[in-house]
Amino acid sequence: MKRMDLVRSAAGAIIAHPMRSALTSLGVVIGVAAVVIMTSIGLGAQQRVMGAISGLGSNLIIISPSASRSGFVAQAAGTDISITGADAEALAKQLDGVVAVAPSVRGQAQLAAEGTNWNSRIEGVTPDYLIARDLSIGQGRMFDDREARQGRTVAVIGTTVARELFGEADPLGKRIRVGGSPFQVVGVLTPKGQSGFGQDQDDIVLGPLGAVRSRVVGRRVKGDAVQTIYLKTASEKDLDRVQEDATNLLRERHRIREGQDDDFQAQNMASILKASEAATQTFTILLAAVAAVSLVVGGVGIMNIMLVAVTERTREIGLRMAVGAKRADILAQFALESVALSLAGGVIGLLIGVIGTVILAKLAGWPIAIASWAAPLALGFSVLVGLVFGAYPSWRAAQLDPIEALRRE
Repeated sequence: MKRMDLVRSAAGAIIAHPMRSALTSLGVVIGVAAVVIMTSIGLGAQQRVMGAISGLGSNLIIISPSASRSGFVAQAAGTDISITGADAEALAKQLDGVVAVAPSVRGQAQLAAEGTNWNSRIEGVTPDYLIARDLSIGQGRMFDDREARQGRTVAVIGTTVARELFGEADPLGKRIRVGGSPFQVVGVLTPKGQSGFGQDQDDIVLGPLGAVRSRVVGRRVKGDAVQTIYLKTASEKDLDRVQEDATNLLRERHRIREGQDDDFQAQNMASILKASEAATQTFTILLAAVAAVSLVVGGVGIMNIMLVAVTERTREIGLRMAVGAKRADILAQFALESVALSLAGGVIGLLIGVIGTVILAKLAGWPIAIASWAAPLALGFSVLVGLVFGAYPSWRAAQLDPIEALRRE
């Protein structure tokens, strides 16, 4: 038989039984759609986590108090604040490759201005905080080192705070009450939008470290203690070295003996990013592997239906062989039918997977992430499933004896 005759014959057999063909392909449709959606969910999660971590700042090391212990029970991290402003000064003076060191304290506070109230996050920081966290001033200015040292009650606010307290009015020079203490607005941050974790990064008030610590969060943070120290390095390649140097310096300052646990923890964003990326990649592969089981089930369905088709079309096969068709022609015809059914299911499943991914991403507020290899992989798998699971029925059809086949009712 000629190649075009084989294609026509296979297409005719599929069209002749539309319902059976659709049900045969259904398993592949579900399998491919599941693989596309699952891998897209994994990639979307990866992008969201990476965006959230990157939003904290580049080339950044974060030092915070570690979990304290009471007997054999670990308490929450930061229960006993073990790092201080003096530690931050020592890090700034003694470490090489550091462009900014920014100690901070934080809390929630009720804000009030011109008869309007708003609850927001308040952070007590130094001017280097902007450099460390890759922030910039959109209006006005940042308070300077002198104001920070003197504990002046000045504040830089995010655009969300400015909008909620002042509407369209210019907030510069106006006073807001932060937890009962008056602060004068000297600047507004450039908008950053939501973080990867859904937090509004513009809903924030920055004030001088000393003023915020004494007037807003004093009950929780006493003396010279700070809750976080941000270290920004000159380049990413310096992160590991600076982190090690910072750890050694703090252990020395805190008189921690060899073998004892640190009373602080130092993490750099690059290592966290790599760990998160590896975890989400594993998660994506696991989801794809689970979804791929549907493809195998779909392949088994194709094999069963093709075996039924061979039984039903035994006289047709015998007749074809009687008029000159070779065993290879019969083999090719049934293999072609199997691949065509599987490939059609793959194309439909791919379309459903893409549409499903877009809908889920919109509902969850996640980034739409469809891998570039999703389409070729889905279609390639569909063809492979058709070949593998159609091989045995095709071989059985080709092995039929023409005379016996013609005798079959």
